[in-house]
Amino acid sequence: MIRLESVEKRYDSQPVLRGVSLSVEAGELLSLVGRSGSGKSTLLHIMGGLDRRYAGKASVLGHDLHALEDAALARFRNREVGFIFQSFNLLDHLTARENVALPSYFADAAAADVARRAAEALDRVGIGDKADARPSALSGGQKQRVAIARALVHQPKLLLCDEPTGNLDSDTGQQIIELFRTLNKDGLTLVIVTHEERVSSVASRVLRLVDGRLAS
Repeated sequence: MIRLESVEKRYDSQPVLRGVSLSVEAGELLSLVGRSGSGKSTLLHIMGGLDRRYAGKASVLGHDLHALEDAALARFRNREVGFIFQSFNLLDHLTARENVALPSYFADAAAADVARRAAEALDRVGIGDKADARPSALSGGQKQRVAIARALVHQPKLLLCDEPTGNLDSDTGQQIIELFRTLNKDGLTLVIVTHEERVSSVASRVLRLVDGRLAS
């Protein structure tokens, strides 16, 4: 599903990734851990096609990401991969349903199909009853569930998560971790960047980045 070969990344003259090679198989729940600045978020962004300025090869879901034209890369990010971030990235003036539906509007989907997909995604993460609520009326855990539903709306095979429990209290974070376990059991592949042991403890495999290199 994911094949990285000798991936290197620099910011100006500073190396961030130093020859990283790894494989992720379908159905894995992989945890990427490391100190701040170790390169784990940068590596996740490369996997998701958010960063194209790197050396080496990144093949994800059968795509050589370097070889994709801009339009094809945008379709890949919109339809084949789901992204979840620490800060939720919800639009405050939209309802939960409208936030979840946003990726479908960029994909030029029919309105009826957009509404159905958004409702199904919210039900899947357990907050179908909050479809008409705006982010200001939701708790932190509910906001992250909306963000997860948005990532799931196109039924991707791969979910990339960057510190998804970083803004949540312990109990709420544990609920999100359990949701990730359920999604993984349903067949979704997840790569989770985290510094939290409680996230890593449920992973099928843990890889550690130290100064831009895989240490384990």
